[in-house]
Amino acid sequence: MTLNFSSLPQLYDHKFDTIIDVRSPAEFAEDHMPGAINLPVLDNEERARVGTIYVQQSPFLARKLGAALVFRNAADHIEKHLSHHEGDWKPLVYCWRGGQRSGSFAWMLQQIGWRAEAVEGGYQTYRRLVKQFFYDDALPYRLVALDGYTGTAKTDLLAHLQALGVQVLDLEGLANHRGSLLGERPGGQPAQKAFESALAAALTKLDTARPVVVEAESSKIGNLIIPPSLWSALCSAPRIQITAPIEARTAYLVSAYDDILSDSEQLRDRLSPLRFHRGHEVVDGWLDMIDAGDKRGLTQALMAQHYDPAYAKSRKAQRAEVIAHIDAPSLDDAGLSAMAVRIEKILGQL
Repeated sequence: MTLNFSSLPQLYDHKFDTIIDVRSPAEFAEDHMPGAINLPVLDNEERARVGTIYVQQSPFLARKLGAALVFRNAADHIEKHLSHHEGDWKPLVYCWRGGQRSGSFAWMLQQIGWRAEAVEGGYQTYRRLVKQFFYDDALPYRLVALDGYTGTAKTDLLAHLQALGVQVLDLEGLANHRGSLLGERPGGQPAQKAFESALAAALTKLDTARPVVVEAESSKIGNLIIPPSLWSALCSAPRIQITAPIEARTAYLVSAYDDILSDSEQLRDRLSPLRFHRGHEVVDGWLDMIDAGDKRGLTQALMAQHYDPAYAKSRKAQRAEVIAHIDAPSLDDAGLSAMAVRIEKILGQL
């Protein structure tokens, strides 16, 4: 028996103790249901081997080899990873399309006495529901965007708002990127599908009747694309405009971007291609400051000569409503806390 899920919220509200993804590690790494553990019944090499035999020799030989491998690996997982579970344990199992891999594993668990079920359609069902959520349907959330020049601590402000009980969606956190030319973070970015899974999981936990605060972004965060329904909602979201003196912004960025500002070689690689947009003289000036170790001077120059002009240009193309302007004389913890309180009051009036 397999379970059919017709919507993403229904699937996330599954009531099972554990979600088990029995696909290969490579399939799991690209994307998986939030919270799932990977217990592959065929590893990457085994899956490729069975597939080759299926195509080049015969489906029967492939199924015979696949069955032996699946049951051998499943037995190993039961002995090493699942033996601690009690008799009332209730796992939900899925594979690529709800076929033999998940069906066989769920059957084995059922024979032990565990209340296992498999997802009808497997990962393909889950991915179809995510796609429907972000590519077909309108997003049922009221977004409010924090807008402002680079260095106005909008990402940190989200954390302060969340501490007050405000609903927030941290796009840059989910994308593992700070959303700028120098925004790379350790570990790299997730795959596009995994990013969409994380977004969907975060959004479905939120109350559609209350505003959700996000940071105003471009259509891409690093290499990842904001999916259509979310991008549409973000473009039309009312803005809260954050402003701060360039000295405060510089101090904030020097601290927040210390990792990249300390990597001279990577900095040069990222900034050198901007010669086409900003000119040789400007970029040479940046490179000279890199060589001199002048993090503060470089940061302020990048804002004045690159980030601020780009932001001003993008603002002219936007027609979103600005519902409040907040001037932040400082961007330290106390300053951000004070801004968060003001924003919470603004949201209460919406």
